[in-house]
Amino acid sequence: MTERSDVDLMLAFRAGDEAAFSVLLERHRNAVVNLAYRYLGNRADAEDLAQEVFLRVCRARERWRPDAKFSTWLYRIAANACLNEVRDRKSRVTTRAVPIGREGERGFVGPIRDTRAESPERAAEREELHARLREAVAALPERQRLALLLNKFHDLGYEELAAALELSVPAAKSLL
Repeated sequence: MTERSDVDLMLAFRAGDEAAFSVLLERHRNAVVNLAYRYLGNRADAEDLAQEVFLRVCRARERWRPDAKFSTWLYRIAANACLNEVRDRKSRVTTRAVPIGREGERGFVGPIRDTRAESPERAAEREELHARLREAVAALPERQRLALLLNKFHDLGYEELAAALELSVPAAKSLL
């Protein structure tokens, strides 16, 4: 039996097949959670946001067009949810935390690990470089950070990135 495409699954879900949605959820859940985690820096917040994204997919299933790539549409919903979450946080909190790049804190990009054996000095240098990288990414403006994460960690090309962020291709290139 061949694997059903996202288009087929979404069409089936739109027609009332709840099992098709479950397959889509399983297929794309980790990607959405990972994007949210890299953007928000907190696993629990990322899980909550991913749940909200898939609720939005459920509610918007009638508006989805079969000529649109499902993953691009899903990333657009996820990107908007990430941006909204950050805006909501800013309105709830008067002071902004400075990202320091530790797991569980805002701005954490995710661990970058080298599985090869290395000296303690090299490991310390690498960890400092990674911390600087996480801080640099966290310091980017919100849309630029999101564009970078979608491009580098989720392999979206310029056209898909532009569609996900509702930008022109030149504007997406400019963000990167």
